[in-house]
Amino acid sequence: MVKEGLYFAAPPLLLGLLLIVLHWPVTGGILLFLGLFVLYFFRDPERTPPQDPSAVVSPADGRVVEIVEESWQGRPGIRISIFLSVWDVHVNRSPVAGRITAVDYRPGRFYAALRARASAENEQNIISISTPRGEMMFKQIAGWIARRVLCWKIAGQEIGRGERIGMIRFGSRSDVWLPAGVEIVARKGQFVAGGTSILAKWP
Repeated sequence: MVKEGLYFAAPPLLLGLLLIVLHWPVTGGILLFLGLFVLYFFRDPERTPPQDPSAVVSPADGRVVEIVEESWQGRPGIRISIFLSVWDVHVNRSPVAGRITAVDYRPGRFYAALRARASAENEQNIISISTPRGEMMFKQIAGWIARRVLCWKIAGQEIGRGERIGMIRFGSRSDVWLPAGVEIVARKGQFVAGGTSILAKWP
């Protein structure tokens, strides 16, 4: 579990126990359930990335909602968008091994993460990674419920495929951009797991 979850879970858990002792079982039970859900939300399971060096893995758990052609910094490519519900693991992982060249935080709106415009207009971190096979980018995007995107890495750091890179709180979206010529393996509607599910393969 992400340690930060303890700070969010402790108040409702403690208050819930107190209310139960004071014979307010319904309200206390609701607070206990809320505290336990927060602990569940901040879970951080171990993941083993695939050994295939050409694999690009999903940065997040969730459902693939878009696979579209899209340019980035003037270069043609493909964007894969993943929607994370409140029930999914929200720890993000690096899709590839390489060096982080930039972490660009952009404030923005909080449209529902299922909406296509969330990719461009919502609050987000844009993380660029340089690899021996080429440049790629992925985004941590806040949603209507999620109001905080956290990146635990900085520009210049080396990172491994599937390595933890940050977290988005409470329902969100994650985008991956890959240059033209990369073989897309994922399909729209598919459920993917961060750090293990293969989205694409470098040629």
